[in-house]
Amino acid sequence: MAVELCLLLLLLFCGSTVSEVQPIYKPPPGTLDFGFVPSKTYDTGAYHEPGPIGILFKIVHAFLYLVQPNPFPQDLIRKVAQQKFGNTQGDYQKAIYYEIGFIVSAALGLLFILLLPLVGLCFCMCRCCDNCGGEMHQRQKKNADCQRSCFATFLFVASLIISIGVLCAYAANQHLTSQVRGAKKLVNSNFKDLKVFLNDTPAQIDYLVSQYNTTKDKALSDLNNVGPLLGSRVQEQLGKEVRPALDAALTMAGAIRETKEALENVSVSVEVLQEGTERLHANLTDVKMHLSNTLNDSACSAAQAASTCNIIRNSLNQLNINANFSGLPGVSSQLAKVNDVLKIDLSSLVQKGYAAFNDTPDLVVNQTKNILSDIKNVLESIGSNISSFTKTLPVQKILADLTIYLTQSEAYVQDYFPLVEQYDFYRWLGCLILCCMVVLIVVFYYLGLLCGTCGYDKHASPTTRGCISNTGGNFLMAGVGFSFLFSWVLMIVVVLTFVTGGNVEKLVCEPFEDKTLFKVLDTPYLLNQQWKNYLSGMLFKNPNINLTFEKVYSDCKENKGIYTSLHLEHLFNINEFLNISMYTEDVALRIEHIQINLSKIILLDEIGKENLLNFSSSGIDGINFGAYLTEINKSVTKVDLLSFANDLEARADQLPKGALENALKGHANNIRMIHNQQVVPLEQAMKYVKARSTLNQSIRLLKRTSSELMVKVKNVVSAVNAAQLLINNNASLVIVQETKKYMDTIVGYFEQYIDWVKESIAMEVAACKPIANVIDTAVDIFLCSYVTDSVNTFWFGLGGSSIFLIPAIIFAVKLSKYYRRMDTEDVYDDVETIPMKNTENGNNGYHKEHLYGIHNPVITSSVEQW
Repeated sequence: MAVELCLLLLLLFCGSTVSEVQPIYKPPPGTLDFGFVPSKTYDTGAYHEPGPIGILFKIVHAFLYLVQPNPFPQDLIRKVAQQKFGNTQGDYQKAIYYEIGFIVSAALGLLFILLLPLVGLCFCMCRCCDNCGGEMHQRQKKNADCQRSCFATFLFVASLIISIGVLCAYAANQHLTSQVRGAKKLVNSNFKDLKVFLNDTPAQIDYLVSQYNTTKDKALSDLNNVGPLLGSRVQEQLGKEVRPALDAALTMAGAIRETKEALENVSVSVEVLQEGTERLHANLTDVKMHLSNTLNDSACSAAQAASTCNIIRNSLNQLNINANFSGLPGVSSQLAKVNDVLKIDLSSLVQKGYAAFNDTPDLVVNQTKNILSDIKNVLESIGSNISSFTKTLPVQKILADLTIYLTQSEAYVQDYFPLVEQYDFYRWLGCLILCCMVVLIVVFYYLGLLCGTCGYDKHASPTTRGCISNTGGNFLMAGVGFSFLFSWVLMIVVVLTFVTGGNVEKLVCEPFEDKTLFKVLDTPYLLNQQWKNYLSGMLFKNPNINLTFEKVYSDCKENKGIYTSLHLEHLFNINEFLNISMYTEDVALRIEHIQINLSKIILLDEIGKENLLNFSSSGIDGINFGAYLTEINKSVTKVDLLSFANDLEARADQLPKGALENALKGHANNIRMIHNQQVVPLEQAMKYVKARSTLNQSIRLLKRTSSELMVKVKNVVSAVNAAQLLINNNASLVIVQETKKYMDTIVGYFEQYIDWVKESIAMEVAACKPIANVIDTAVDIFLCSYVTDSVNTFWFGLGGSSIFLIPAIIFAVKLSKYYRRMDTEDVYDDVETIPMKNTENGNNGYHKEHLYGIHNPVITSSVEQW
């Protein structure tokens, strides 16, 4: 029992020794790849293919089902095992009902054994008294040829069936011998697999332990990258508030520069526009003055010209500029204040804040050096603890003891296997002798049929039959004699092997195949009246553990781990060894002690904040943007000068020919010239257009920037202050949260390792396929497929041959009368008349040899009748 417990402890930690073709896969991201437990391949194939003889096995199984169609008697077997069989009156009735097929068949066999020798003895004595066909006289009948043919046919068919039966028996005998000889290889294969099962254990244990390095290396890698991992996580969380604040401050710095540019553009553009419009205004004033002087001429007083002159005089007010940029307020004071603000490089200050914040991972690395060093030492100590724990197990000693025990068992089997082969040879020889007995009988029958058929002469009389024909009849009678001599011996063997092999098939092989036998073995209190579960009571001394033979066999058949199959957690709870807190408590405790101080990070100093506030008070919000936009949207002149000139010329044409008309047309030409030389170039000149456009854009930009400028600046400053406050005071909460996530990641590697070890122990470690193979080899292959099927096929063939000896005896005795040479024969006076009447001879229809002294009387007239 101690050896068994040691074996269980060993198998708990040994690796899988059965391997399938392992698939190549890539683990999901973040998942550790521990590879596959090193494994070996078993040589034993726990499956037997009988080959062509399997057809005979199936026929025998079908015959046994006809003989015994009842289901497996679980209740009776349980009572027998519990020694309670017979306590109830119905037990024997149930047993008889279950075995009724075997009982009837065995009874018929016993009847055959008893009666056939007795009948043979009586038959022999009767023939010695010239009865039962012993009298060497054959009564002639008209259907004699038909009877002879029928008897010969029936005897041949019976002999053929006997031959087939003996061939089946011989094939089964040879199959059993060949399988017994081949069983040595199968047994050696099982021992080899068991040795592999034991010898690979250290490598399996070392592999499980060594894979801790995979976990450790990954954890060390994360610890060495604490800056990118933990620092970046902290930076990412804080950046949700810090980066928007810095971005807003940087945007405001850009707005200051844009404001300066806009103010400068306004100042320059206004000067350009003022210069152009003033020159145009002077020219238009001059034209308007000269035109007014012309209208004051006396010619305009005439009745014909007065009306036209008045119209022209009233339109002179239109000769004026429309956009007056001279009256726009200047922006020099605002520009001066903005220039003062720009003396401080706010963008550079914000970039310093960015740089300080981006140094968070480096701060984390510098501030966690000592703690990470302690954590690395803890990881190394965990690996040492795991290695030392496994070394405390007496694995090597247990392996050595089990290997010695296995080697001794193998040597014992090897030593006794020649004895098994020798006994099997005796069995084979005995079965061969039995087959030869049947063969001898069949040979006599075949020889009798051959000689009798070939030597038979239908023209010869019974007393003149040839030597070959007579020999054939003697062969038939010899076959009959040997049938009586050997048949009962054959039937004894048939009955014994039938009862034994048939019951083994029905009570062992079939219930083993459908696992009914395991259900019986798993019956509570069956094998031990004190134990509810025998297997758990034997292994763990605790019969209350629900451990069944069926479950263990099924799990081993599926190649599950011995730990799962035998519920070894009741013997050694692997969960205690694989308790995650044992390995992660120190690691988690040290990670929780990580403290990171980010107070050295300055996002924006007071100078930068004051700079922002100064910008908000620069006065750009006081600019009269409406006045600028109004003038920008006006045309250069109030009226289109070209249209005005054309209209003036048209009105001049309405005047009488003279100096006035010519003067007005001259003024019209001057207006056209001003339009062409000043207005058109002014409107088309890039400088003017650009100044106007720039002024428009700058004014609009300043208007947008100045909109709630104070509120915007205060919001930026508030956001920067809030972000700074978060870094100085509340970053610890973020650091704690991210440190916990970082710790969970590190601990997760251990969890993956522990889960992988548990899964390996449950499904791969000590995969108990060899145990199922041994059971299958012993029961399913050797006992059932090799022995039982062969024995059942042997008695099936031999029994069929023995049964058909009975009709063969009858037909052989009947047929021999037609082949053997008779001492007397029937005598007739005439073919057409009835046999002559002879009162002293009786009415038997033939002459008695001792009365007439005639050995072979022949009536010439009756030759044709023969």
